[in-house]
Amino acid sequence: MTVVIDTEKENKEIAKQYKELLRISYQTLSDEDKKLIRKAFDTAVDAHKDQRRKSGEAYIFHPIAVAKIVASEIGLDATSIAAALLHDVVEDTDYTLEDIEKMFGKTVAVIVDGLTKISHLSKEKDISLQAENFRKMLLTLNDDVRVIIIKIADRLHNMQTMASMPEHKQVKIASETLYIYAPLAHRIGLYNIKTELEDLGLKYTEPEVYNDILNKVEESREDQKAYIEAFSDIIRESLDKEGLHYQIRGRPKSIFSIRRKMKAQSVSYDEVYDKFAIRIIYKSDSANEKFLAWKIYSIVTDHFRPNPVRLRDWISSPKSTGYEALHITVMGPKGRWVEVQIRSERMHEIAEKGYAAHFKYKHGDQKEQGIEIWLNRLQEALENPNANAVDFVEEFKLNLYSKEIFVFTPKGELKSLPKGATALDFAFNIHTEVGMHTRGARVNSKLVPLSYTLKSGDQVEIITSEHSKPNANWLDYATTARARAKIKTSLKEDKKLIGEEGKELLRRKLKQLKITLNEKVVNELVVYFKLKTSLDLFFRVGIGTIDNQMLKNFASNRTNTFINFFKNRIRKVPSAPQEEVEKDEVTATYDLLVFGKEEEKLSYKLASCCNPIPGDDVFGFITVNEGIKVHKKDCPNAIALQSNYAYRIIPAKWVDSSQQEFVVMLGLSGIDNIGLVNNVTRVISNNMHVNMKNIKFDSNDGIFSGKITVVVKNNTILKKLIDNLKKINGIDKVSRL
Repeated sequence: MTVVIDTEKENKEIAKQYKELLRISYQTLSDEDKKLIRKAFDTAVDAHKDQRRKSGEAYIFHPIAVAKIVASEIGLDATSIAAALLHDVVEDTDYTLEDIEKMFGKTVAVIVDGLTKISHLSKEKDISLQAENFRKMLLTLNDDVRVIIIKIADRLHNMQTMASMPEHKQVKIASETLYIYAPLAHRIGLYNIKTELEDLGLKYTEPEVYNDILNKVEESREDQKAYIEAFSDIIRESLDKEGLHYQIRGRPKSIFSIRRKMKAQSVSYDEVYDKFAIRIIYKSDSANEKFLAWKIYSIVTDHFRPNPVRLRDWISSPKSTGYEALHITVMGPKGRWVEVQIRSERMHEIAEKGYAAHFKYKHGDQKEQGIEIWLNRLQEALENPNANAVDFVEEFKLNLYSKEIFVFTPKGELKSLPKGATALDFAFNIHTEVGMHTRGARVNSKLVPLSYTLKSGDQVEIITSEHSKPNANWLDYATTARARAKIKTSLKEDKKLIGEEGKELLRRKLKQLKITLNEKVVNELVVYFKLKTSLDLFFRVGIGTIDNQMLKNFASNRTNTFINFFKNRIRKVPSAPQEEVEKDEVTATYDLLVFGKEEEKLSYKLASCCNPIPGDDVFGFITVNEGIKVHKKDCPNAIALQSNYAYRIIPAKWVDSSQQEFVVMLGLSGIDNIGLVNNVTRVISNNMHVNMKNIKFDSNDGIFSGKITVVVKNNTILKKLIDNLKKINGIDKVSRL
């Protein structure tokens, strides 16, 4: 069946859409701007003239719709509108990037190039990981942040017009939207778009649930309207008496957020109590903005009892997205809790448009600052080019959705951190050098552990020392991506330094055994001790896991192998199999799989889809029937598990036993004399790689007994420590308890 297309009618519609685009633009467009947009429009119409979408309509309607979202809902400038009109030109038509640069200049070309790269990524079959695509997509932000904003608008329009696509594509695109684009829109402060993306995502991933909630929302619409009127009537008189210019609007909660509440609280639709919010939007000049917000707050709470736990003051401390408002939850008519949002017209615009509204209220250089702050935050996450892709998305996603806390420095400066941040995270937030040399922390003038979870309003002081440096435990205390990346880098450096000392030590020890340390010998040692790299070997010598006796065994084994080789050559018999090294003599580099923050040893199975081996980056997945299955982080199934069953993911890692630390309690006894405790502590602190956690001494009639808890890396170090303690004058006995 052939479809007859009325081109004249279509052309009229295209012209109408173009006029609409100019009319609804949020920024004021100069004549120069209009010329640029017209040129981009004509180019796009020409480029896409022979193309149609799956629905049958002319393709040009898609770039125009994306440009309208960019112009009106996001409120960006003429450059962005032009780039949105051209966003598919280089990818789908005969126009090249050079053509775009010649016609529209460098900036538009850079944005279009970024958008083209993203489209190519999503079509490449060999990159199956959405995480990797996402990471690369964010890296294009180094060119221009507008790339990502236009991409969000493009995704929104695709989601709005997805009905004609096959079902499997709908589910894939909707899942990706919920996993990547909705959190990103939230982070930029595009709350309306984030809400629509979430609702559309739910519509295609769980259509029955979506339609069920949608029908119930529709049914209760009249009720809500009447309720908002009743609420407004009660406070209107008081607001009018104060001479305020305002409007009161009701806003139903999104279907996605109602669904999230139903799941989180295990309740039915009827049991979700705050299904809508009431907004009071008031007119104000900048000088009285804050004062009027609190005035309205006091009027509302004069009439309705507030829930003190549910006050959110984002006027004194705006969110990092720039969002400002006062949120209060009050007991409204008929005994129902109602969320009331109080914002000025300026605040309302910022809430609706995100950063674009900031630009409207700023001039010149200030315009760039909002975007700059946001870009810098992203940059931190992007700084580490070697980070695993799934980790990257997970950490980034956590930072996107995390609520923020506000804490004070000793001088009273306000710092914002993700909820759950610790004292150690705060140290790295101030400066990397402060973090690296952290010795302790005081919160509200009291000493706290570095793992202390900060709360909004805490005043935090970091105590530093030149001699302090990160240790492996710090990874348990740090939650922010920045702090963790810096600690990991430092630990690697530390291992290298110990490795360098170990190499010199090994050279000296082998010299006594008449062996010269060279590449061949290093390789033999690595194989003999079942290690992976020469650094593992030098590090183990440095910390004493490989001691003199082990090296003697290696030397004699080497001599025997050499002699046997010649004997066998003379006798012409097959060489005898080389003697196996005792497995327990030195553990393999990665020999133990542990789970969760507590690093528990649990039973598990290795997943057959990716066959992880010791040393791989892995995570555990709790299955329904087969217990814990361990997958590689770059397993093809990883992203689906991470996005669909995040609550069943359990962190896992292979641990290198030489990096593990063990807590040991020692008992000491002997004759008491002056300076004994001092001598004991000096011996312990002079022993490398030993930390003292606890010490207790009792003296009774000239005899003393003591208990010391130490942390050591291995048995060799412990033996050495016990021998040194026994040499102290007055000590009779040292034993392990």
